[in-house]
This record gives sequence, C-alpha cells and structure tokens, in this order.
Amino acid sequence: MRIHTVMALYVLMFARFFTFTRAEYAILLLTIGGVISAEAVNTAVENLADKISEKHDGLIKTAKDAAAGAVLILAVFSVLIALFLFGNIEGFVSMYNFYVSHPLNFAGLILITVISVIFIVTAPKKRDKFKSKDGGK
Repeated sequence: MRIHTVMALYVLMFARFFTFTRAEYAILLLTIGGVISAEAVNTAVENLADKISEKHDGLIKTAKDAAAGAVLILAVFSVLIALFLFGNIEGFVSMYNFYVSHPLNFAGLILITVISVIFIVTAPKKRDKFKSKDGGK
C-alpha cells in the first residue's frame, strides 16, 4: 500500500507538466482511486482469511490469490493508462526545463524522493497474525 500511495503522489505531482483535459484528470484520479481501493480490499481479504484459519486451506488460498490477482490486473492496466496519458514528450520537456531553471525545486524533489524511499522501506514489520494481544486467553 505504501508503494501505491507514493506512486500516486508522484503521478499527481508530475501531472501538472502535462496538458490534461478535465476528462483525462478524471481518468487519472479514478485509476489512482481504483488501485488504492483494490489494494485495501486485498489487505482486508488477506487479514480476514488469516484470522479465520491458521491451517492451509485451498479455498482461502484461492480467495487470497484472486484478491492479489485483481490488484495486479488493475495495476497493469493503470500502467497502460499512464502510458497513454503521459506519452506526450512535451510534458517531459516541460518538466525537465522547470527543474533545470528552478534548482531549489529540484533539490526539493530529491529530498522528497529520499523521504519516499525511507517511507517505503521502513514499513512496520508484520506482527504474528495468529497470536491474540491477550496471550491467547
């Protein structure tokens, strides 16, 4: 979820360099919302499945695989949408020219990138899913 959130913020930050119509912005926002929503549903399915059964169960595995597959499919299609929307070379030229002519903004971009990497890499460790907080009582 952290990676999706960071990528969404970068997409929105860089979108201003492209000449999107209102409809294209709507597609962009719907795509971002769809991926993040699918990831949230996937997390809910996985957590619920892990809570229901500690043992390996074929149906639970199928449900978890289907939820993860749905996120993957949506993520692949979101990349295709991004290729269509961001396929305009003029937007990249505009972005390059902006950061070359505004070195403080470029330094800010580097700082944000470092913070983003730290945010993604330092995700909290997953706790034991099957132990209750009260010691199993």
